Amino acid sequence: MTKGKLYLIPAPLGEGDPAEVIPAAVLSTACRLDCFVVEELRTARRYLSRAGLKGSIDQLEFHTLNEHTTPAEVRALLPLFEDGRDVGYLSEAGLPAVADPGAALVELCHEADITVVPLSGPSSLLLALMGSGLNGQSFAFRGYLPIKEAERAKAIRELEKQSAALSQTQIFIETPYRNDALFTQLLKGLSPTTRLCIAADLTLPTQTLLTRTVSDWRRKPLSIGKRPCVFLILAR
Repeated sequence: MTKGKLYLIPAPLGEGDPAEVIPAAVLSTACRLDCFVVEELRTARRYLSRAGLKGSIDQLEFHTLNEHTTPAEVRALLPLFEDGRDVGYLSEAGLPAVADPGAALVELCHEADITVVPLSGPSSLLLALMGSGLNGQSFAFRGYLPIKEAERAKAIRELEKQSAALSQTQIFIETPYRNDALFTQLLKGLSPTTRLCIAADLTLPTQTLLTRTVSDWRRKPLSIGKRPCVFLILAR
């Protein structure tokens, strides 16, 4: 039996015209599909409408995969690929399956010999690294730091120590409503000479992309607010 392919379709990092940040060939691929696995239904429908499927959304088939989806529910998606049917996966923003629950579907597709096709689009992590001026030869993405203040303080110290030992850029993210709390703790816990980059709302008109030493940040702090943000540090 011929199996379809899984297309990993990038999404913009915010509202706006997808054509400004998504290649035309990717939008064309998305518009030929009729079945999608998505992280959030309303966001996906809005994106696909702007991408060129306005007026056809109700004819599409959608399935949800998010952080609450169980392994059994992910496995139940495999029949979608029967009879050569191609399926698109859309996460909330940026590249699918990177710090994203869609990784579970990608893993399952590899196990089931279903071809996975990653498509080009914006990655907040790499855009932040590109614009930071920090070490792009050696870097590590650490995901989310611990929520509890004491554990987070320990994690910050460990990341700074590893950064200094390896001359390695450390990249991490936070839930938007905790951005300012994390920023405050970084200024408190990091060495004055460590460089810290704040990269928020990348690709949007409201973009903030600034790299300063912690000492400079303490003199000129800012309020990040509830915006998607990437944090990067490089210790000296």
